[in-house]
Amino acid sequence: MNSKPVVSPSAGLAVAVVAVSAGAILVRLSDAPSSVAAFYRVLFTTLPLASVAAWRYRAEFARIRPRDLAFTVLSGVALAVHFAAWFESLRWTSVAASVTLVQAQPVFVVLGAWLLLRERVTRRMAAGIAVAVAGMASMSLGDSLGVVAIGPRPLYGNALALSGAVAAAGYVLAGRSLRQRISLIPYVTVVYGVCVIVLLAFVLAAGHPLTGYPSREWLLFVGMAAGPGLLGHTVLNWALAHLESSVVSVSLLGEPVGATLLAFVLLSETPMSTTVAGGCVVLLGIYVTAASDRE
Repeated sequence: MNSKPVVSPSAGLAVAVVAVSAGAILVRLSDAPSSVAAFYRVLFTTLPLASVAAWRYRAEFARIRPRDLAFTVLSGVALAVHFAAWFESLRWTSVAASVTLVQAQPVFVVLGAWLLLRERVTRRMAAGIAVAVAGMASMSLGDSLGVVAIGPRPLYGNALALSGAVAAAGYVLAGRSLRQRISLIPYVTVVYGVCVIVLLAFVLAAGHPLTGYPSREWLLFVGMAAGPGLLGHTVLNWALAHLESSVVSVSLLGEPVGATLLAFVLLSETPMSTTVAGGCVVLLGIYVTAASDRE
């Protein structure tokens, strides 16, 4: 049984949701190429984890089986695609649309598990998927009807966000069983290390410089890692030891809400009515799908 934590898990969870909600705002504030921002976000998250792993978990790396290592590498590649697609989506569409659509990864996890792993899809799961897909279509309705939308190419940005959600689902599916055999720190260190290498390849292939950015950009890069990366996801993993996993999972649906509110306050970005309505439908579909997956 876990000892009673000094900090309230509920309070920690609230802080974590706020931290991950700020991620999209920090990306939007950065003037650096999106692949560069994604690279440094993951790099600065990985460095402290790698230090801890080298100090305390060195022997565990040698015990990782070749097949598990292959799936860990695959998970890291999928995570890199997720970050690259999502960061780029924020250049083209609203924060509200981008963050809501990228949060749809539970829907794609269920679909991927059905297609690739032959896992059963219940009627409630299917209903949740249908609701989420309807919401995704609704979020793009305003642009298709010629209504003025936020972002230079919202449909393109929405498509990138959905691609990021699919890649995130691949990351989850590739690593679904690995955490039963590999400790958290060694696992995320390898995954993040691969992710850094792939993102570096994206940056170099695009011809973007790795240096020469002003101090403001470096502060934003560090903020992306320290806030959403370490404070957000690290605290979420800690909260899982003290709260029901369903509570933590459902709380993540607060990220699109928090990001939208922060975008309104800090960026003066007011989402379209179709984005708000469609986003609510998407979140409902995600909730139904995720809740059904735990039954």
